[in-house]
Amino acid sequence: MLGQIPTTPFGRRALSRAVVNTQRLVKECPNGKPVHKWQVFRLVCEAKAALDISDRALAVLNALLTFHPETVLVSGAGDLVVFPSNRALMLRAHGIAPSTLRRHLAVLIECGLILRRDSPNGKRFARKGAAGDVEQAFGFDLGPLIARADEFAALAETIRAERRALALARQAVALCRRDIAKMIATGIEERVPADWPGLHRSFIDILSSIPRRVDLEALEPIAETLAELAAIILTALEQHVKPAESGATESRSEHHIQSSNTEISIEPEPGFRESRAARSEPDPKPMRSGEMAFPLGMVLEACPDLADYARHGISHWRDFIATAAVIRPMLGISPSAWADARAVLGEVQACIVVAAILQRASAIKSPGGYLRALTRRAQAGSFSLGPMLMALMSARNRD
Repeated sequence: MLGQIPTTPFGRRALSRAVVNTQRLVKECPNGKPVHKWQVFRLVCEAKAALDISDRALAVLNALLTFHPETVLVSGAGDLVVFPSNRALMLRAHGIAPSTLRRHLAVLIECGLILRRDSPNGKRFARKGAAGDVEQAFGFDLGPLIARADEFAALAETIRAERRALALARQAVALCRRDIAKMIATGIEERVPADWPGLHRSFIDILSSIPRRVDLEALEPIAETLAELAAIILTALEQHVKPAESGATESRSEHHIQSSNTEISIEPEPGFRESRAARSEPDPKPMRSGEMAFPLGMVLEACPDLADYARHGISHWRDFIATAAVIRPMLGISPSAWADARAVLGEVQACIVVAAILQRASAIKSPGGYLRALTRRAQAGSFSLGPMLMALMSARNRD
């Protein structure tokens, strides 16, 4: 390229430190270095969070790259400056508004992805020689994409590694959540001596600490805490099924479980004297007419956490009722409160309320007292399950 290479912008635009640094990187880049422009563009797209660049700005960069006739960009070549008009750029950027185009071009420059090579009057054009070759062009220099290609690759690899680590942490949380729920259900059904309400409350408290928008830093300690809780519960189950070597095996197991939950516990509702080792409920009573107003699929969509405690899945109302019977004592609901709810609401609807309470366990301090309050409202004719289920489904859709 002949003539002076412009380094400052036209008009009132200031020369920022970021632009000076980008120019330095372009100058230090060895001549002849080739990069595939679309591969670099994909790397920039992957690293957009680290570069603090938006999707619209990337659309403008994509449009700029289409004005370069070659697929490979070579450092030091004389054709790295593209000079499209704003109208042509807007068309290739899917009809972007002029003010939006100017704003995103400024972002691309400040982020060090392109450089301005402004003409004396600020217009974009190219001077051609006698042979028709471009001797000097004024517009946007794509050289920074070549100079920073290795940096973009490193940023993209770091983001991929963080994404993989986050996926593994999510997977660990999901597996621990499933394992803990089913182990607690098994412990209650198999009459393993342990503080199951306290363990369940610890489990719910850990799950409630998971933020809606999680990152790796927040999720890793939660995954470790869940893994520790799962190990404690598994130890209790393994000691229970181990052949008794002495008469003190069960007492050692119970002491181990209770001593590991000194910080978080659940207080059962007053009057709850049911044995922790006893089975939760007898066989469910026959369903009343009118109790099947809500499809099972709808209820499970509103209260999906109940399925974590089902030993063989929930495919019928019998499975739903049996699983709710396991959950009820873990929530600290007393037999009297449960009997009143069944008498007023019916077997199935009482179980649906228990599933809803489990779904909102982190927000309900006294599940037994809450169930009694709903039972009183139902007795007075001021409670209906429909709005409760709709609210739960709406909350899940917002999440």
